[in-house]
Amino acid sequence: MITHSSRLAKCVAVVAALAIVASCGLPRSGPNKREIYSGSVQKEGDSFVVAVNDRVTRATAVDLALGFSDKFKNAGVLGSDVISPGDTLSLTIWENVDQPLLGPEGQVAAVLETVQVDGSGHIFVPYAGRIRAAGNTPEAVRRIIRTKLEDQTPNPQVEVRRAAGNGSTVSIAGAVAGQGVYPIERPTRTLSAMLANAGGITVLPEVAQVTVTRGKETGKIWFQDLYDNPRLDIALRAGDRILVEADTRAFTALGATGTQTRMTFDNQAISAIEAIAQVGGLSTTAADPKGVFVFRNEPQNIANAVLGRDDLIGAQRMVYVLDLTKPNGMFHARDFVIRDDDTLYVTEAPFTQWDKTISALTGSASSVSGLTTLGSGG
Repeated sequence: MITHSSRLAKCVAVVAALAIVASCGLPRSGPNKREIYSGSVQKEGDSFVVAVNDRVTRATAVDLALGFSDKFKNAGVLGSDVISPGDTLSLTIWENVDQPLLGPEGQVAAVLETVQVDGSGHIFVPYAGRIRAAGNTPEAVRRIIRTKLEDQTPNPQVEVRRAAGNGSTVSIAGAVAGQGVYPIERPTRTLSAMLANAGGITVLPEVAQVTVTRGKETGKIWFQDLYDNPRLDIALRAGDRILVEADTRAFTALGATGTQTRMTFDNQAISAIEAIAQVGGLSTTAADPKGVFVFRNEPQNIANAVLGRDDLIGAQRMVYVLDLTKPNGMFHARDFVIRDDDTLYVTEAPFTQWDKTISALTGSASSVSGLTTLGSGG
């Protein structure tokens, strides 16, 4: 018969074996809650561990600021007949004389089919000289030429025609159906119209960003804002470069989540609860809903606001804690905004490590009853 002391010895042996296995470092997905808290500044670590609440949510809610400057927004729509450098003009000049200045004897009309507007915006017309064309309409250029010629030939008649868009072009690249160089014409004088002319975008509108470069000025907006805010549908200028690309922001999910990966944003702003859902939610067999952490390098001003301080200098390592078991836990996770390069980490439940320890000893988590039997002397 097995004595009471023998059963006690076996129990002690089991507990000792469990302790040895646990101390050997069982496989796991990352640090546990105790280890994360041990790295806090409060315990002489180098990170600030902060529980998320309404005040923290407001202090950390920073939107990605995109938009056009007033220089872009205040530029008026160009008239469809305004001449630009690079345009080609066609001139016809009639002279009511037998020996005209510009044509052969007996011919009343002289036709200059391809007069190129040079880079400085000028054209050259025989006997009229160098004329400023860029920024003027064909009618204005016609009057200038007529004024310059009427002192040399009586009552000249002048016609100026412009080949629309030859010089007023923009280039479109990136995630559009038709990349290329497009003329600015009457239907395509604004950004949204030009993008439509290029076949539209080829990425999800929710994550599409549009960048316009004009000389040394650059502006970037969300594609959806073109329709939500008409002021952002700017008038185009010759030489504008338009780039459409998908949002490149991303966060990393690790630990006891549905999948461990780096995920791109699927909207302009996503919350912690949306980020968790995006990676398949919490693992139902391993996750600790009390241990949802967001690791982030926080800018100086936000870190000071979160901690109620004014003495922190430079970016600070912050660890935000979400407890989804608390009454307001889900609301805090819904309102807490995830930012670019965040790391979302979910710790394993304490039972998970215990389960692994049992498995390491018995080869199967289902053998817990076997250990109980062993301890009882059965």
